[in-house]
Amino acid sequence: MTTSEPVVAVELERLRGTVSTGFAEVKGSLSVLMERSTRTEADLARLRDETDRSIAMLSAEVEALKLRRWPLGVVGAVAGVAGAATGVISLFAR
Repeated sequence: MTTSEPVVAVELERLRGTVSTGFAEVKGSLSVLMERSTRTEADLARLRDETDRSIAMLSAEVEALKLRRWPLGVVGAVAGVAGAATGVISLFAR
């Protein structure tokens, strides 16, 4: 063994420690990212459900409004007939 072999062994051991620490940091970062991804997926699913429920409620309200609206075509026709009848009555009443 020469004097450079122990130095190389020490440097290799430091390098191994640095690599192990780096892998542990990467593993921790990946765990955090996976947790965030899982939480985001759950939030997205909840938001999608809430949106679907809101759309269903709005659709029901629109349908209720459609049922209560005035039939403007019929009202216009009745007003026209009433106006024509009034005109005919006033024409013959003189």
